Amino acid sequence: MQNTRLLLGRRSSVGLSYILTTVVHDRAPLFTNAAVAALAVREFQRLDQEGFTRSIAYVVMPDHIHWLVELRAGSLETVMKRFKSRTAQQANRLLGRVGRFWQACYHDHAIRSDESLHRHAMYLMGNPIRAGLTSRLGQYPHAWCEWELGASCDLPDDMSSGG
Repeated sequence: MQNTRLLLGRRSSVGLSYILTTVVHDRAPLFTNAAVAALAVREFQRLDQEGFTRSIAYVVMPDHIHWLVELRAGSLETVMKRFKSRTAQQANRLLGRVGRFWQACYHDHAIRSDESLHRHAMYLMGNPIRAGLTSRLGQYPHAWCEWELGASCDLPDDMSSGG
């Protein structure tokens, strides 16, 4: 069942950028399987190729994904329905399981014009560090950012801990 609080005020506009987050059902760590994580990455790329999105950064965590994306066509609802249904079908087949793969809803945050896409991308890329999955930016295998990540690319001071 959809959480109506998450739907209140939800708008999507072509040309705007968003951070999208969605969680695996019951927070099962299904993306610890590298092949399943690769399915999610391929689906980000597929939606880009289909012209719905332009990925700016993404990270596939063990039990959820974060995706910084520019909406190029359709709506957030359309994009997320395609992403979730395709990944669920493929992942369930790969894992030999049935049933729900994703939680019903997703979270979106529209990036205001005065917010920095780079800053948000670095925050997303820092999630594996904060979760203890890696120690350095750019080393986590299931993450990508359009900006080159290197030793000189630090997390913003106020984003290096927490969430």
